[in-house]
Amino acid sequence: MVLQQKTNAAIWGKANAKKAVKITVSWNKVNYGTIADADGNWKIKVATPSYGGPYIITISDGETITLKNVLIGDVWVCSGQSNMEMPLAGWGKIANYDQEIADTNYPNIRLLQGEKITSNVPLSDAKVANGGWQECSPKYIAEFSSTAYFFAREVYQKTKIPIGLIHTSWGGTIAEAWTSAESLKKMSDFSAAVDKIQNAAKNSSTTTYEDKLSNWMKLSSAKDSGFVNGQPKWNATDAAQWKTMQIPTLWEDASLKDFDGIVWFAKKINVPANWASGNIQLNLGVIDDNDITYVNGLKVGESIGYNVGRKYALPANLLKAGENVVMVRVFDSGGGGGLYDNAKEIYLANAAGEKISLAGDWNYKVGLDFKMLEPMPTTENGPNRPTVLYNAMIHPYIQFAIKGAIWYQGESNADRAYQYRELFPTMIKDWRQKWGQGDFPFYFVQLANFMKVDAEPVESAWAELREAQLKTLSLPNTGMATIIDIGNDKDIHPKNKQDVGKRLAFIALAKNYGQKINYAGPTYLSQKVIGKQIALSFSNADRGLKAASGSELTGFAIAGADKKFYWAKAEIKGNQILVGSDKVQNPVAVRYAWANNPTCNLVDDAGLPASPFRTDTWQGITFNKK
Repeated sequence: MVLQQKTNAAIWGKANAKKAVKITVSWNKVNYGTIADADGNWKIKVATPSYGGPYIITISDGETITLKNVLIGDVWVCSGQSNMEMPLAGWGKIANYDQEIADTNYPNIRLLQGEKITSNVPLSDAKVANGGWQECSPKYIAEFSSTAYFFAREVYQKTKIPIGLIHTSWGGTIAEAWTSAESLKKMSDFSAAVDKIQNAAKNSSTTTYEDKLSNWMKLSSAKDSGFVNGQPKWNATDAAQWKTMQIPTLWEDASLKDFDGIVWFAKKINVPANWASGNIQLNLGVIDDNDITYVNGLKVGESIGYNVGRKYALPANLLKAGENVVMVRVFDSGGGGGLYDNAKEIYLANAAGEKISLAGDWNYKVGLDFKMLEPMPTTENGPNRPTVLYNAMIHPYIQFAIKGAIWYQGESNADRAYQYRELFPTMIKDWRQKWGQGDFPFYFVQLANFMKVDAEPVESAWAELREAQLKTLSLPNTGMATIIDIGNDKDIHPKNKQDVGKRLAFIALAKNYGQKINYAGPTYLSQKVIGKQIALSFSNADRGLKAASGSELTGFAIAGADKKFYWAKAEIKGNQILVGSDKVQNPVAVRYAWANNPTCNLVDDAGLPASPFRTDTWQGITFNKK
């Protein structure tokens, strides 16, 4: 393991009641001891030196436990949702993952992988994988958080201080799940939900969540107009009359805006005669959320999960020379939906490696709009409930001395961005109070660019969430990595996690490790109206402002008192930017990179991007959403 340097690090456990417990450590000659209480609980704090090791710790209550290969260094808690969880390999497959894994040889970086677990009450013991702490090696890094790893690698390479990473995250989760009951009760939006969780801990339901979900799923199948007795009702002749959609795409980016439900897709494929004999694989990439796939009316595969690759081996002689039909039933319970992988990942392949692309026009028809049903049951044991991840995946660690925390989350709260302005700082202050280590460093990642590029300035929930994150920098000892330049319009999980980890590390290196390094791009400070233009001033602009690509700045929009924004021309004048448009004679406000997936290029001299911002305070689209 790694113990936090230059602190009083707690070591605790269980023994027989009133038993004497002694600890010796190899970095000093102090004998530490205590007496277990009436319940057998004991805790001893040991003084740790500056970083180094390996050391030995001996713990004894008459029976001795020896901990070897212990390092003294800096411990960072790494948490959030799927972009923090995203492993180098596995479902993540980050950029250049094979080589990154092969090159991993950092025995002085140590990994503690928390497992996914929920609880309605705070737990004392953590549930962890791999038997506990492990050295950072190809064996253990492949399924570990890529963002956390690249953060630690950059810090270690620059400082040689051993780094301990406690990774405890869960994809698709909301920030209130990671916050304690005591803090959430102070927010009126969550107090009733917290009471419900706490009452649930005292009372068990006679009808299980699994039963409720099973009944709901049966009802959704029965109401699906594409099913008859669990079998597909529609065939190729029916599909020829359906509407068309370009695949791959999330259907929200096509013609099914804000749609959750079941959609059937069909595509005709012409297969050469020499393919018909067999050994054929159908690859559909990843599908959001679940699919059942048929070829020529026969079911060939079924998968659950928005991040699971679909590769289905076709039975021999199923295909015939000439026309064949692939039909996919896609079930999406919320957020994005559809076949959304890269076009090159959607194909039919034979044993010789020849491929027939399936990207392009598919026919589609809605089987069921979930607005026609009662809401899908929420799990009494699921992660998206207030407090339950704090209780099970944060609280067990709060006695363990740490250096700080890194955090990557927000996508699941984007539709409630105004609420996040209060919720996110509440969570940070909550963790700091629980650990009792003052305002320890808390560094987080701002949401990346994602979804389709808008032709004109529009309102954006994701932009409002980024604004809430930016405002959180008002808390002491916080830092934000802006990654508005390295997202992906089709993938909510961008593959470039190397730069995400590095940008988090730049903050730590500058603020905690004394390195003279630029760690934040230009940050909006103020505006001044000058005739038909607005002059913008920035902090973190001492090294200059520039366009990352091309000769002109992009991403700026300007509006008058009518609140209608138009794309604007922006020019750098020293450490200011002048913004104007012929369509706005009396400007009052500017927005930059204000979109789900903005086209923008303002950076500092080191190439770090400016955070998206707006100069107005006009009510946004997530105002009052709870």
